[in-house]
Amino acid sequence: MVFDSVWRSSNSTQGVNAYRIMDKRTENRGQKRSETGDELPADKRACNSLEIRSSSSISSPQTRVNSTSSTVENNESADMETSSSSALASGRSEGDGERGSPCGSCDSDDVNEGDHRHDSLREFQQRRSYGDQGKFKRVLSCFNDEVECSGQIAALTELCELLSFCTENSISSMLSDQLAPILVKFVKQETNSDVVLLALRAITYLCDVFPRSSGSLVRHQAVPALCERLTVIEYLDVAEQCLQALEKISREQPIACMQSGSIMAVLGYIDFFSTSAQRTALSTVVNICKKLPSECPAPFMEAVPRLCNLLQYEDAQLVENVAACLIKIVDRVKHSPDILNELCTLGLVHQATHLIDLNNRTTVSQRIHTGLIGLLAKLAYGSADAVRMLFELNIGRILRAILSSYDPLHGMPSLAVDKNCNQVHEILKLLSELLPHVFRDKEDQLLSSKERILVDQPDVFLKFGLDILPVLIQLVNSGANLYVCYGCLCIINKLVYFCKPDTLLDLIKNINISSFLIGVFTRKDHHILIQSLQITETLLQKLSAMLMGPFVKEGILFAIDALRMPEKCSQFRFSVISGIRPSFDLSQKFSEGEVLSCLCYAYDVAQPVSSSESRTCKLDKDCVHTIANRICTAYFTAELHSSESIMTNILQNLRDISSRLMNLIKISRSNDSCAQHDEEFSTILQQVMVQLSGAEPISTFELIESGIIKAMVNYLLDDLYLEEKVDIPDTSTHFCGFYKRFEVFARISCFSFNLISDDLPLSLLVRKLQGALSTVESFPVLAGNVAKLRRSYATVPNGRCMMYPCLRVRFLRGKEETGLGDYSADIVTVDPFSSVEAIERYMWPKVKGKRPEGGKSSAQTHGQEEVIPLQVPSNAISIQGSSPHLMEADSLGSDLPEMQEDKDYISHSALTDKANIRQRTIDETNSSDEAHVSFASSDADAKMRNEFRQNATCSNSPSSSEEGVKTHYSGVTCGTEDGLPKLAFYFEGLQLDFSSTLYQEILRRRMKCQNGLYNGEKLWSEIYTITYKRASETDIGIRKEQSRLFENMASDKIRLYHQYFPFFPGIFVGELVTDLEMSNPTRDILSLLKCLEVMNRFAYHLMSYEKVNAFAEGKIDNLDSLKVVVPTLPQNEFVNRKLTEKLEQQMCDPLAVSVGALPLWCTQLMSTCPVLFSFETRCKYFQLAAFDRSQVQSQPSSDDDSGVQFDRRPINGDLSRKKFLVCRERILDSATQMMDLHACRKVVLEVEYSEEVGTGLGPTLEFYTLVSHEFQKAGLGMWRVDSTAPTCSSSMLPSYSGIVESSLGLFPCPWSPTSSTSNGIEISEVLKKFVLLGQIIAKAFQDGRVLDIPFSKAFYKLILGKELNLYDIQSFDPALGKTLLEFQAVIERQKFRKLACGQNAAFEVELDLGFRNTRIEDLCLDFSLPGYPDFVLASGVDHAVVTIDNLEEYVSLVVEATLYGGISRQVEAFKSGFNQVFPINHLHIFTEEELELLLCGECDPWVPNELLDHIKFDHGYTACSPPIINLLEIMQEFDYEQQRAFLQFATGAPRLPPGGLAALSPKLTIVRKHCSNSIDADLPSVMTCANYLKLPPYSSKEKMKEKLLHAITEGQGSFHLS
Repeated sequence: MVFDSVWRSSNSTQGVNAYRIMDKRTENRGQKRSETGDELPADKRACNSLEIRSSSSISSPQTRVNSTSSTVENNESADMETSSSSALASGRSEGDGERGSPCGSCDSDDVNEGDHRHDSLREFQQRRSYGDQGKFKRVLSCFNDEVECSGQIAALTELCELLSFCTENSISSMLSDQLAPILVKFVKQETNSDVVLLALRAITYLCDVFPRSSGSLVRHQAVPALCERLTVIEYLDVAEQCLQALEKISREQPIACMQSGSIMAVLGYIDFFSTSAQRTALSTVVNICKKLPSECPAPFMEAVPRLCNLLQYEDAQLVENVAACLIKIVDRVKHSPDILNELCTLGLVHQATHLIDLNNRTTVSQRIHTGLIGLLAKLAYGSADAVRMLFELNIGRILRAILSSYDPLHGMPSLAVDKNCNQVHEILKLLSELLPHVFRDKEDQLLSSKERILVDQPDVFLKFGLDILPVLIQLVNSGANLYVCYGCLCIINKLVYFCKPDTLLDLIKNINISSFLIGVFTRKDHHILIQSLQITETLLQKLSAMLMGPFVKEGILFAIDALRMPEKCSQFRFSVISGIRPSFDLSQKFSEGEVLSCLCYAYDVAQPVSSSESRTCKLDKDCVHTIANRICTAYFTAELHSSESIMTNILQNLRDISSRLMNLIKISRSNDSCAQHDEEFSTILQQVMVQLSGAEPISTFELIESGIIKAMVNYLLDDLYLEEKVDIPDTSTHFCGFYKRFEVFARISCFSFNLISDDLPLSLLVRKLQGALSTVESFPVLAGNVAKLRRSYATVPNGRCMMYPCLRVRFLRGKEETGLGDYSADIVTVDPFSSVEAIERYMWPKVKGKRPEGGKSSAQTHGQEEVIPLQVPSNAISIQGSSPHLMEADSLGSDLPEMQEDKDYISHSALTDKANIRQRTIDETNSSDEAHVSFASSDADAKMRNEFRQNATCSNSPSSSEEGVKTHYSGVTCGTEDGLPKLAFYFEGLQLDFSSTLYQEILRRRMKCQNGLYNGEKLWSEIYTITYKRASETDIGIRKEQSRLFENMASDKIRLYHQYFPFFPGIFVGELVTDLEMSNPTRDILSLLKCLEVMNRFAYHLMSYEKVNAFAEGKIDNLDSLKVVVPTLPQNEFVNRKLTEKLEQQMCDPLAVSVGALPLWCTQLMSTCPVLFSFETRCKYFQLAAFDRSQVQSQPSSDDDSGVQFDRRPINGDLSRKKFLVCRERILDSATQMMDLHACRKVVLEVEYSEEVGTGLGPTLEFYTLVSHEFQKAGLGMWRVDSTAPTCSSSMLPSYSGIVESSLGLFPCPWSPTSSTSNGIEISEVLKKFVLLGQIIAKAFQDGRVLDIPFSKAFYKLILGKELNLYDIQSFDPALGKTLLEFQAVIERQKFRKLACGQNAAFEVELDLGFRNTRIEDLCLDFSLPGYPDFVLASGVDHAVVTIDNLEEYVSLVVEATLYGGISRQVEAFKSGFNQVFPINHLHIFTEEELELLLCGECDPWVPNELLDHIKFDHGYTACSPPIINLLEIMQEFDYEQQRAFLQFATGAPRLPPGGLAALSPKLTIVRKHCSNSIDADLPSVMTCANYLKLPPYSSKEKMKEKLLHAITEGQGSFHLS
């Protein structure tokens, strides 16, 4: 094994132990051990196959166990000293890695050479098998009665050696038949134990190399002979060899072994064997239990007491094997109550319950844990004794803990993936069997006995219900699939049914049961509605007086009435009521082989799942209507059905407020001014907030039915939200109106005003909306709809090979489209995940003219083959020299439009940058050997580099901010000449959305037709007819408006937009979810949440704008009063847990994300409103969408499973690794060469330093740190300089002279568009640096690296594609930002007074003294950018000096130069470099703070009191060791710079990944360093790749701190062996 670890040494005079110590015990590791027959009699101890067998491919389990444990012991004793040997081996491994890399090219010579090697190997194996057969014949001739004992031993020894090294081809059935009786005879003899031992060993090897020989051995009574040897043990090694032989035979002949009594034979003396032998014995039992007969359980039941006793052992593997046996046994006897009761008396219930408890010390695998829960479910099904024991063992607490850990955010699998064997499914089965059936048979004593348990122990039953009910409700509310939801409701139904009224009251007193039930009514499944109605009926029977009011308040009454009379649904806004359409014929919707989906049999323990195929649904078609009628008749009077009954006081008040707000909106729109009604708006909104914070809570039904949500959305968006076509108004008056309404809303909602609650009104409103969204949304979860992988060929749109099935489509010309060619004769295969736009680009050239005569397809006339080729080239989907991986971004049709847009964007930005961004040159003589290999890897890479080199040569002319805005909002373009669609496509009469994939469009319509219950497997077998027509003028007009949203803006409008209105595009651009109808309240809720989130983010801007207006109107006179402090909500307040968990369930199939098979709501909400999803979920989505990380779901969890792990090591194990040699003295030059070679390639980069030893994670992290520091150097012309910031003088950091210091982070330095040089620096060189910076940052994201570069919040906004305005300047230059804001306040006051007083000359004199009692002219400002005198903003007579008359123009020009024109080329260069690695728009789902966390890790290195929890101590140290106590105290005393230096020394990076020390992987490990002489003489050393610190046991804390500080200060800057 080659470690990727390196040891850092100090380059100081004292040194930090730069020596490699090789433990001699490791020299012989891996060598074969031989043994002769003469040595055998000397020792009769356990003899294992490791001593004679050397072929790992046919080694026994015993061999593997022993060799593994031996390796572990050697590793521990060597104290990890030999890990540094990777430094020498790493260079040699590169060649191997290159040959095995999927990114390497495969030419014909390599293929021919490989075929020749295979032919040679085949010939060698044939010759060897012939030779082996001759040797076997010679050995067989030695086995006769005349041969003496010594001769038999020699022959058996030779036979064992032959069997050790031969292959299956060397042995025939005839040979095994000849060997079997001879070996069995030797086993039975009693004269010589050595002969017996060798015969047993030969049997073991024979079964291993030729498994079919087990049949011959069984026929010659080998199993009884082996069992007899185990009943009377004379020699331990003989007995252990018997166990190994039986284990091999039991694999092929389990029934014969069971009939011969093998189970009791191997278990009889198991306590006398070693752990490895015990494991072998249990493996035999496991093999036998796989084929247990359903009748005559006696042969295996007698072993149950022994197995139950073995469950108490400490060896986890042994316990798992025992548990696997018991799981099989219980499954065979689950229909025998007497046997189940007997199992309970043996303690099986106690032992199994103990093992599934999460607090148990013995941990078992997930599979066994789930199996044990199923075992308990089967025991509870057939044994009332088991039920009683489980209640006594407090099973409710144990299952609650397990169900609470069922959280998709923490990596648990979804039931949608495996609904039969999942752990949660088994838990729900167990819970269901613990409770009697609701409709029980009185004659069934078993059920009545279960009920008596509940009646006799009411306290136990109540405790059980209190444990289980909340977590079941949480599961249902989390968006669980139908199977989980149905199981939870069945158990809740039983709980409320068997509870007495007083017990039921205690059970639900802390639960809003009415809110829960109304949410369940959104499910359209017949079974779910039946359970919901039964629960409602039971609750009303027992607690009608208490629950009638809440049921009316939450709308349950009207939901039930809607089920009874669907015609009443239309009068409600509440979608839960108006959308109820139960599916009464569910069982008929599935074919005979798919009846398994019927929920009636989902939790049937009695029968195996496969037996339900012939069953039909148990439910009556009219039962929903019947129960709804019964409830309404019994509990709801006629008065309750009147319209006045729904008018609770809260609902009436909210309706009145909503009506007043809507009327005011209409009045203000007719007057074309909202400012006149600000006070009334403020009063109405304040009443809404007071109502929300009142003592009586508002239900979701009241909130939606009142119409207040829609009214607030209309108020904020000026009713444009209701229009089909949304456009931004053209006048500044409308802009100001929008801004004013948001400002009023922010002022009311972000500040408390004598409310009952201490929470902000905004927080209360957001929580209500989140609860309402969780109740009314019904977005489908379609996990598992992507079919199994299989190679196919998609003709449309790109003609390439796919690793997933294609859709079969017939394109049919519209009836009246005579001018288009007819494509209907062909059924073509279409990439299901390609966009409709890509299909349009494919179809237009083929149908734009009439189809030729003769019936040939248009594809054939164009020379394109429509038939799937017999052999598809292996590189059919390999792009840019990368591997033909099924999820390569460039190889997927669904990604083509997006990638095409990004490539166009790069080219456009490069052409308009007016500079030579980078002239890429590759100096082959200075690059490493690895670089030579990488350079020759792909022609596609060279082509891309050449294209970029050509596009990067640009003129040096200025660019306007208007062009920048137009380019940024250019929208998505089609592949036709003018970027507009030529064709429109229709499926089942409805037009397809150009931005969606064909898969999403078809699935959306199928789901609508079948009420969300569509069986996804059918999707791949149908043939779809897609009609195409010429795109109408309406289609083209909409497309034009979407793609030119800001194109017609005037210059003054852009200036206004830049300064005040940066967030309106975020509200208007992009529809939330296209599936939602205008009347759907989910749409209203999502829109209002999006507005509130935007308002929350821009609360500072809004309040500052309000202060500026107050100053202008004279309400405040002091400019210092412009400073505002606005309380805002944390981003996680906007996270919707239900939607997050639904998306997590969708992402259980990583292929669905990578290829675009998610439902449309997932991608649209992630694009338009990502804040609804948690940060961890968005990180996972980002990994899958941007990098196709298919393995993100299958990563093994670390010790801490509390959340998503952010590992610095890349998780894309399918990508190849490339080593690159860099020079410390020329870091940026090396980085440039590295990016030239690998920026466009999906490879993981590892760094090796020139003249240093070692490579891997540590040096690579340090490389990114060094590059980060290089980019911060002064003199590059890249960054603004903060003159107020102190210079860096810390002695703990390396000496990086001239680092740009900015206390608020780095922001690009403005360059005049007319200037190409400044202070001797060329703008072209600056742009090259920004291209490289973009590449480095993107590569850091791709490879999972952490950078140490402090960007400002404003620069992160630019990366995310967000617009900046005047208020953002304060985030990186507070002095300039404050001054500009005060200037703007003076300008607004000037405008206000002129408007109020007219053109009064006398008053103008007073106005001219408006800035802190100083005339503007007296400030002596000229039209140059502050801090940059060479940057001239404007020239001419009117721009010589800044006056009160041109102050507004001056402020606008400064803002434009600082945020747009002065930095536009740098930002475009950065984005062009970034897009070479992956599209930068994948980052848009994050906020600025989250982006900084992902890129730079945690700002604070660690929390002192958490050190002990997240550091591992090993190899001589424990948490209580005195040196460790001293070390932890020293680390707690470190200041910030010392912490950074320590992390740099130990890990290679001065920052921790997101999550801090808890997320560091591998964990920081402290081990004892063995010193040669004095313990105080040596310095600590580290292995950065493993985060491994070797610490000598210093004599005192002071000495340890001195040595540690010396090491972390001087021990940086190089990597050597130690």
